[in-house]
Amino acid sequence: MRVKTKFTCAVAVVAATATLSVGAPSEAGASAPSCSEGWQSETMASGLGWLENLEPDGRGGFYVSGGDNGELYHVDSANNVETVLSGLDKPAGLRLAGTDLYFVTGDDPMRTVADGTLKRLDTNSGSVTTLADGLYGPNGLLLLPDGDLLISRIDIFGPPTGIARYTPSTNTLDRSWSTIPRSNGMALTPDGTAFYTGDVTSQILRVPLDSPSTPSTVMGFPDLIGLPDDMEAVADGTLYVADHLAGAVYRINPETREACTVLTGMIKPPAPIRMPPDGPTSVRVAPDGDGWALYVTGFDGTLRKLRPPPGVDLAPA
Repeated sequence: MRVKTKFTCAVAVVAATATLSVGAPSEAGASAPSCSEGWQSETMASGLGWLENLEPDGRGGFYVSGGDNGELYHVDSANNVETVLSGLDKPAGLRLAGTDLYFVTGDDPMRTVADGTLKRLDTNSGSVTTLADGLYGPNGLLLLPDGDLLISRIDIFGPPTGIARYTPSTNTLDRSWSTIPRSNGMALTPDGTAFYTGDVTSQILRVPLDSPSTPSTVMGFPDLIGLPDDMEAVADGTLYVADHLAGAVYRINPETREACTVLTGMIKPPAPIRMPPDGPTSVRVAPDGDGWALYVTGFDGTLRKLRPPPGVDLAPA
């Protein structure tokens, strides 16, 4: 396998996939029952530090953000890894619109200074433009049907600004478009009228786009005990969520409020003791041959492909 940059990391491609079974062991223990039977896990790249987010490139590859080492990587369809940008301040959420890759920097919920940014990378020319600055610890990004972007933050410190909304057509930023606090990952609902988001109190919320400060609870304590991060909803309404606490990926039915674990045990090796958040950070649905697969990044520096068993439809909304 070829690695196209000079950075030192171990990048591994697993030719044979490991089939998960019901009740697969977990170092952390999930709060939801297992539905892992038949799912297959394949490592596409590893040794990349702490990976915060990923975004399909539309050509069989992915952009991934290295939160701890300040790098933006590209993993191509042959699993070759290239460093696209370096020297960034804790890059996080990624979203691709045409040839423009939007990303945020300054992902740190402990900061009390507004030094975060929203930037745009022209993937053809390689030029980077800062679109907005003065953000408090921006984390998640969501591209809306009208082309606007939502920016979430876990506002533990600093003022509770909630979720911001950026409009590329006018280059304007509404810094408190939604008052929802402690928001992390986000996913658009299949009908495009609302979005899901999670926070640090185990809650997963559904937020109407036309009333962004009046969410309803999809799941929460005691039915779900986790630290939900980024997520993805597919056409049949199922929501897939990365969870730091159990090192798990959940499959959630928002209508019945039932959840199960697709995969567990994905946590960064503790040194010397475990300190969450340290599990999966983001999930995305993207093509896998003639079908679809679930792709996952995590604090363990690994990009994984999860192939579903027959009968599980991952067709995107």
